[in-house]
Amino acid sequence: MSIIQIILIALFIYLGSIGSIVGNTIGWYTLGRPLVASFVVGVILGDVNTAMTVGIPLQIMYMGNVTPGGAVAWDLSYATYIGTAAAIVFGQGMDTTGVIGLAVVFAGIGGLVGQIAWNVSYALNLPINRVAQRYADEGNTKKMYIPNVVLGQAIGFACRFIPAVLILSSATAASGQADFATIIPSWVTTMLSVFGGMMAALGMGIILSFLIKKKYQFAIYLVGFILVTYFQLNTMAIAVIGVLVAVIYYAVITSLQEKEAN
Repeated sequence: MSIIQIILIALFIYLGSIGSIVGNTIGWYTLGRPLVASFVVGVILGDVNTAMTVGIPLQIMYMGNVTPGGAVAWDLSYATYIGTAAAIVFGQGMDTTGVIGLAVVFAGIGGLVGQIAWNVSYALNLPINRVAQRYADEGNTKKMYIPNVVLGQAIGFACRFIPAVLILSSATAASGQADFATIIPSWVTTMLSVFGGMMAALGMGIILSFLIKKKYQFAIYLVGFILVTYFQLNTMAIAVIGVLVAVIYYAVITSLQEKEAN
């Protein structure tokens, strides 16, 4: 990665955080989502294919992540941007499951760093409350933007941008020493491949637990699985079939409900 690429990724790590300058809707709930973050990294590093290969399972894995009461147990923005960047940098020569496993490992590291950065940011913001309180007591509303915008954003930017630059720079330096795929033992590569497949399956299980409300709905899922596995249909064809089935199902159910009402 070049220094420009490192700076851009680190900047998006900040923009994808809670309370960034672009707001939660554009930031945390858009740029901070794994699928969007992976695409951004892919564009910056010039490898969208690999980025989306790891972005989809990361999105599925973290689908159930929540932040109750503002408590961030795992920083999605940090995890995905770092994990995807590492997968692209170090994943040359690996198969798909190996690259996904590699992304998962580095995403775990990034998520932990992001969690620490978030807690540090919380702590550093405490004194700002006193500054805001002083301006409030003075009735000086013209200066309220200083603690709320300038100081708050400066702390958030520093806590996320600087560690991200350090991590990405270290990864770049390590990748320049040797081919990552050749210096690690084969058993580690195998472990990463298995782990990546397990995490993708776990994420899919989390999604199904949210979507499937009745037992017969498993049959619908299995139909799609069979169409992919045995009939070799692509996702677009299955999506079209799914839409047609949904329309027919809705029409039939609506008709039966109208007859019952009459």
